[in-house]
Amino acid sequence: MNARAALFDLYGDHLRSRGGRASVAALVRLLAPLEIAAPAVRTAVSRMVRQDWLDRVKLPQGPGYAITPKCARRLDEAALRIYRAGTITWPGRWHLIVLEPVRERPRRERLRADLVFLGYAALSETTWIGPRSSPELDALLETESIRADRFDAALEGDPSELVARAWDLDAIGAAYERWLSEAVELIGGLPEDAPGAQIFAVRSRLVHGWRNFLFRDPGLPGELLPPGWPGEKARAYFDQEAARLLPAASAFVDRNLF
Repeated sequence: MNARAALFDLYGDHLRSRGGRASVAALVRLLAPLEIAAPAVRTAVSRMVRQDWLDRVKLPQGPGYAITPKCARRLDEAALRIYRAGTITWPGRWHLIVLEPVRERPRRERLRADLVFLGYAALSETTWIGPRSSPELDALLETESIRADRFDAALEGDPSELVARAWDLDAIGAAYERWLSEAVELIGGLPEDAPGAQIFAVRSRLVHGWRNFLFRDPGLPGELLPPGWPGEKARAYFDQEAARLLPAASAFVDRNLF
């Protein structure tokens, strides 16, 4: 886990609900159990400031960093998908986006990565589809200064064919099976009397591995998934263990935040 990814996880999983800010010293202390050194933390936060994810702030404890509105939207979107409660209902319609052409390659690749994160798949260079509208889409298009026509669309035909063309469910399912096997091994290696720092580190690695599915799995409704979808068993395990380890991990954060 690199420092930048660990910071996103830390802010999203713990600091967002604690005001979304922390001193530099606290960030260094909180990432130490993940074997991330202080210079790497400082380099990562500087990069995140340049990318408008964090703002420099003065705190009673010293210099620190707070999430920006852009970061808050991304963390809230991620949290809804990571810790979703209940069954997602789907009205049988698709959210279709037709973008204006983007000529600059770096901008085009950045836009592609962000749309995939929001659960969309490309049907062509400029046409994207998702099972629902993302609340973060407006801000993304405004930030990138890109015009898009958006449609609430009904498909004429078999939705399973569309899903198979847009997303590689076999690869996503195999990734869930690998994650579950690794997660069981990770949790199984945690002693019953483990200190708070170790519990925090293990839970952080659990959440980080699960968060990576936000870049692969669009969160399709059950009726569009194959029978015995591995993602459901993996989610049940994640929900159980993330909740079980949260009190000790949160206590560690509280002890080291100030």
